[in-house]
Amino acid sequence: MPVHIDDLMRLVCHISEVEKLQVAVKCSGKGALVAGAATFAGGLVGGPLGLAVGGAVGGLLAAWVTSGQFKPLPQIIMELPPNQRLMLSNDVHNIVQRLDWTDAAQLISLVMGNAGLQKEVMAAISAFFLKQLNAEVRHFD
Repeated sequence: MPVHIDDLMRLVCHISEVEKLQVAVKCSGKGALVAGAATFAGGLVGGPLGLAVGGAVGGLLAAWVTSGQFKPLPQIIMELPPNQRLMLSNDVHNIVQRLDWTDAAQLISLVMGNAGLQKEVMAAISAFFLKQLNAEVRHFD
């Protein structure tokens, strides 16, 4: 049976909507830049005490700048380049390959009816985003 990438992506999107999964893209580089710049500026203005104050203010500013970086998983999937969509679909296909489905609706029904398969697919989604995009998948209510 040929792999239907669109069916697999619809399954991933459906599970992410049902489970309210969102992706937190880690912005450590941006945070480090903000914190470093504030520390540097503090040191220029206030010497050693300015370094301490600039570091503290920069750390808080970096935390604020990088907070709230969550996007709904279906939105991220639609923004994935084709090669990454293929990699994600291969990961999910490895889990559901023993199922026989004709379209996305049937595949979704089969997976959603099996809690074990659903958890395996969610684990594959989380692993993909962590490994490929350095992003964390979280469950929001």
